[in-house]
Amino acid sequence: MRALKLVAVSAALASAALAAPAAAQSDRAAATSDDLSMRELLNEVRQGRARDAQENKRREAEFLADQAQQDRLIREAKAKIAQLESRSAQLEKEFNANELKVEEKRQQRDDRLGSLKELFGHLTGAAGDLRGRLKASITTSQFDGRQEFLGNLIAKMTDDTDLPTVEEIEGLWFELHREMTASGDVVKYATQVGTEQNREVVRVGQFQLLSNGDYLAYDDNTQSVSVLPRQPQGYGSGAAKLQNANAGFTPVGMDPTGAAGGGYLKALINSPTIAERWKQGKLVGYVITAVGVFGLLVALWRFLALTALSAKVSKQRKAGEASDNNPLGRIIQVGQKHANDDVETLELKLGEAIIKERPAINRGLPMIKIISMVAPLMGLLGTVTGMIIVFQAITIYGAGDPKAMAGGISSALVTTVLGLVVAIPMLLAHSMLFARSKRILHVLEEQSAGIVAERAGR
Repeated sequence: MRALKLVAVSAALASAALAAPAAAQSDRAAATSDDLSMRELLNEVRQGRARDAQENKRREAEFLADQAQQDRLIREAKAKIAQLESRSAQLEKEFNANELKVEEKRQQRDDRLGSLKELFGHLTGAAGDLRGRLKASITTSQFDGRQEFLGNLIAKMTDDTDLPTVEEIEGLWFELHREMTASGDVVKYATQVGTEQNREVVRVGQFQLLSNGDYLAYDDNTQSVSVLPRQPQGYGSGAAKLQNANAGFTPVGMDPTGAAGGGYLKALINSPTIAERWKQGKLVGYVITAVGVFGLLVALWRFLALTALSAKVSKQRKAGEASDNNPLGRIIQVGQKHANDDVETLELKLGEAIIKERPAINRGLPMIKIISMVAPLMGLLGTVTGMIIVFQAITIYGAGDPKAMAGGISSALVTTVLGLVVAIPMLLAHSMLFARSKRILHVLEEQSAGIVAERAGR
């Protein structure tokens, strides 16, 4: 580009020089200077052309060298492909030949095995069944490596190139026999329980694992032993005695369904305690409990009060003088005060005095009676609200899970039980306290009638 520009400039200058008229004598010095500039420009143009030609030649040489290199690489690649294709064809022939040999050898092996092939089939089935049984057996916590041994044995008996040894086949029989023997043993051994290493464990056949008075759980998926998150109530002492015993018979609670998964023990553990059932009553259950406690305190107060009052009345009946610290003494004082009045007036005054004593004697009894009547109604209220919640859940999630539905109904009925638990003692307490108060009032009426009869006999 620079050379072209110089050529264009020089051409323009040349045309301008040809077209211009001859300069005056006074301008000859300037013309000489311009002539020197044109020559320098021409030389520079020539040098630029030379440099461009050299650059083009260098690039052309590099291109030709790269083309030669690429041609060489292409030839090498084609040669490699041809070599690999030849190798592939050779390997394919060898593979086909080996396939024929393998099939021939397999047929020869089957012919030589004969009935042993059927035997291996039965042994494979027996080993598979035993492996599944041992996986769910609690004896696996005592005997390690049985799963790996049976897995290797099954792999060998189903492999085309490897056969089990006589010792391995006898090992299958040994594991069967050991499992049958262990199902009737009560043994102690050390194993990992949770995160605790080498903890002493007592295994009772295939039914239960015990340790330090705790019932243990065996997880057949991870083949690990852990303490049950919740122990069955009332059975820990027997488990501890069994672990400490060395001989003889030791009574201990045992799950008869342990070999089948321990369903009975799980149901026993999952059964809620009394406190948990009480909490299922929620707000209504708490209110019923509070009302029951209040009614119990009132009943206890009235029982003590009526007992003391009955003792004072009995003491007053034996005493010679009337005292104002008991209802009978106050009735006698009223009779003495109106001893000179006529019979009708005396009878009215004594009746009035008995009426004044009646509220103090019967105090608290109506409250106890009301509690005995209201508690079942509150329990029914809690049950109805609980059933509403259960039916709402059925509407949303459906009735596909009978256990969840039964659990909700069971929780709803807890309030009814609480209401009856409160109502029945309150009803009995009211009947007993009412009989005591009635007895005291009967004594007052009897003494009042005696005073009237004595006044009428004068």
